[in-house]
Amino acid sequence: MSQTQGSTIRDILVVVDLGGERRATVVAADLARRTGAHLTGLSLVYDPTIPVYTFAAPIPTDFVVAAREQSETEAKAAMAAFEAIGQRAGIPIESRLGETLTGDGFLAVIRNAIFADIAVIGQDDPDRPEPSRDTLIEALLFQAGVPTLVVPFAGVSEFVPDKVVIGWNGSAAAGRAVRAAMPLLATAKEVLVAMVDEGREQVGEPGADIGAYLARHDLNVTVRTIGDMPNGAGQALLSFAADEEANWMVMGAYGHSRIREFLLGGATRHILANATLPILMSH
Repeated sequence: MSQTQGSTIRDILVVVDLGGERRATVVAADLARRTGAHLTGLSLVYDPTIPVYTFAAPIPTDFVVAAREQSETEAKAAMAAFEAIGQRAGIPIESRLGETLTGDGFLAVIRNAIFADIAVIGQDDPDRPEPSRDTLIEALLFQAGVPTLVVPFAGVSEFVPDKVVIGWNGSAAAGRAVRAAMPLLATAKEVLVAMVDEGREQVGEPGADIGAYLARHDLNVTVRTIGDMPNGAGQALLSFAADEEANWMVMGAYGHSRIREFLLGGATRHILANATLPILMSH
């Protein structure tokens, strides 16, 4: 895929997994290579997480120091792995070490995402969970406000733009996701707009507006209405994407506000947990 005229993807931020196959980093490097972007890898040092009921007496200082040092060692090893992946891809890279403190809301991540056109992060692997992964994704989407590509923990090792599904419900979040994805949509061979029929009354022809918008951008677009499923719109979209053998998906990220934070909505959370293809989300 060649770099398209007018593409705005010039800076990509990837949150580097502390272990495992680091598929998000591999896909981010491939995406940077395809778009000609600069890739920044952020490795995080986490504060030791210790349940309050673990110790009846005050926690020994030596324990906290050792746990912190172990976390820093893991983060530096992840940073070295990122640099090796970037060098193999032949792309311009920068590696950064960020420190998180209990209750700081991932300020290090938010600050590093300020100048990112897109962030990339791995789906949480139940067999090898990363610290606070769901909360970290929420911070990227809702606090940093950066379009975020979530990469499955298995089965994906490159970004293939050819066939994409857009989960469309006419919301502002869905619109922002489409606009954020436009540099990548421009390289797709086939764009499928999927609208889940949740039994709501529709005004006018469903999907005509988004279909016309994408067609004006010279995209090969088809609009489909798909049936709902027992687990809701998230399950319906993933099932449709699998049936169509799509390479990636675009959708808005939805949340329920709470004091100073967000909780991911049901459809968003279902897709994050069950996706087997990269998902580009924006709030």
